[in-house]
Amino acid sequence: MSRPQYVIEHMEEDDPSAPSVFPHWALLEYRHMLHHVGPGSTVHFTSLSHASLESLRTSLSSTSSEPRAEFQLHTASITTLMAERNVPHAKVCLLDPKSPFAVSITDAGLVSSSTKSVEAGGPFEYFLFGGILGDDPPRDRTSSLRQLGFPSRHLGSIQMTTDTALGVTKRCVEDLLLLDLSDTQQQEKQWGDADAAKGKMHWVDHPELKFGRGESVEMPFRYLVDERRGQGEPLMPEGMRELIRDDLGRSFEF
Repeated sequence: MSRPQYVIEHMEEDDPSAPSVFPHWALLEYRHMLHHVGPGSTVHFTSLSHASLESLRTSLSSTSSEPRAEFQLHTASITTLMAERNVPHAKVCLLDPKSPFAVSITDAGLVSSSTKSVEAGGPFEYFLFGGILGDDPPRDRTSSLRQLGFPSRHLGSIQMTTDTALGVTKRCVEDLLLLDLSDTQQQEKQWGDADAAKGKMHWVDHPELKFGRGESVEMPFRYLVDERRGQGEPLMPEGMRELIRDDLGRSFEF
């Protein structure tokens, strides 16, 4: 069975203030997605303008010593891409905070379930995310994708950055790890995920990043725990902490 692929539908192009060159924080997140997925699969970025496509290509093509997924860049939308590849709607899963179903270890077909809701659909070949996300408060950019009628899944009630959402989905559907959140546990028991899973994920909500000299910032998102840093430390893209620290320092300049 082939691995699923992941699609980031770029949601900024209808915004007249959207830059043609990606903000540095967005590039860090997009590079992080490739490391989350790892070699053997592909991350697609769709609905890019020609200018933003070249900006992203330059950034993602930079060398990296860590194993990562392949990437493909498209000016076409998700619907055009699926039509070109003859992929039916039923094989595309939209990650949507308003979905009635949580992402499941059964969603890529590696595990089956006799108690899974038929209405939930699946298994899926593509997992679709709206990006660039991360607004605080959320602006529900996923609403335009929701109207396309794809089957959907949620990742719990607390917002995640787009790279975290992709990493969580990959860990669930491919690595067979439970979300094990208060708003997913009931479904995980009903569908048999809790019995078949290989483990569970660990979380840190709204972490406070401390930079010394009394400087700190609370992040308004849910993150996976960075196992290398220890409990309570969020898993973030390489360079993101330094970028936040620099931005915090500039906010004190007069």
